[in-house]
Amino acid sequence: QPQLVESGGGLVQPGGSLRLSCAASGFSLAYYAIGWFRQAPGKEREGVSCISNRGAYTSYAESAKGRFTISRDNAKNTVYLQMNNLKPEDTAVYYCAADPSIAQRMCGMTYVYSYWGQGTQVTVSS
Repeated sequence: QPQLVESGGGLVQPGGSLRLSCAASGFSLAYYAIGWFRQAPGKEREGVSCISNRGAYTSYAESAKGRFTISRDNAKNTVYLQMNNLKPEDTAVYYCAADPSIAQRMCGMTYVYSYWGQGTQVTVSS
């Protein structure tokens, strides 16, 4: 059974950094586009960043540009989201999702993804 497991969340002060990991089991992430999403209490799940299956494109939400970086290490079957200069409004549960092939213009849409992780909590607070 394909599974995605997120890790790396936690409590961090404003201006701090975290690196989230999305590890896959049961399938090779190398053949999948990966998206990072987040959901704050009372809000809809929103796209944060995504990367194509071969790294041909990366995409970021406006709120993430210049602060977050998505990358993949296919040898480790893991995708990362480096988050710098974190703000209180970044507080949310962060999810990764995977699908074999997604056009860049669609990669921020939740409904195009086949597999989802369980999420990891990120809290930015002083």
